[in-house]
Amino acid sequence: MPSKKALVRRPSPRLAEGLVTHIARERVDHGLAVEQWEAYVEALDAHGWETLEVDPADDCPDSVFVEDTVVMYRNVALITRPGAESRRAETPGVEEAVARLGCSVNWIWEPGTLDGGDVLKIGDTIYVGRGGRTNAAGVQQLRAAFEPLGARVVAVPVSKVLHLKAAVTALPDGTVIGHIPMTDMPSLFPRFLPVPEESGAHVVHLGGAKLLMAASAPKTADLLADLGHEPVVVDIGEFEKLEGCVTCLSVRLRELYV
Repeated sequence: MPSKKALVRRPSPRLAEGLVTHIARERVDHGLAVEQWEAYVEALDAHGWETLEVDPADDCPDSVFVEDTVVMYRNVALITRPGAESRRAETPGVEEAVARLGCSVNWIWEPGTLDGGDVLKIGDTIYVGRGGRTNAAGVQQLRAAFEPLGARVVAVPVSKVLHLKAAVTALPDGTVIGHIPMTDMPSLFPRFLPVPEESGAHVVHLGGAKLLMAASAPKTADLLADLGHEPVVVDIGEFEKLEGCVTCLSVRLRELYV
């Protein structure tokens, strides 16, 4: 049976100090960010996901972006070694959370770096963004962890955005969607659908035809609705100021042994 559990982590009081790499820094309203995060969690809950809150990491400004700390494949959790040294203190709490769920736990070791936001899974194919926070040793270690389990790992260049999943995500049928100006090599994906907005490239499959996506991409929502999908829209504007998107605010565990 597929599982529908999602790890989430409450925003740090220091959220406004979070890293920005490819965009100009803007003022972040912490109170509004908390409201937006709570609405995001409620959207997951409303669509049948059991949300599990990881212990807060209040001294880590970027800790709300919990997806970067672990990559799941089947029942195996690969604890990452974030490319930004300031984020490495985020991983112990996530390791504890996945261990409590009965996952087999592996780790990325020095000199490897890997951010979970650089990993896009489509069936047994795992695309890994290379060039930003994830280095060659991180890709090699991910390959060593998951290829023996049946995965096929494909490295993808990333130079225009922070993470691979800031450029592309996938629809339920495996079609990759992305905003062309932010995507390095769309031809690497067997099926690619361009979308009209940068934030429209980010979707989370909630189940059935439902796709969680940001309110900042109304044209893409209309496009996907025309194709038979059901957009579930959330406002994550405060997190977008920190290069966040709907994928990185949770870790979806779809293949736990339950």
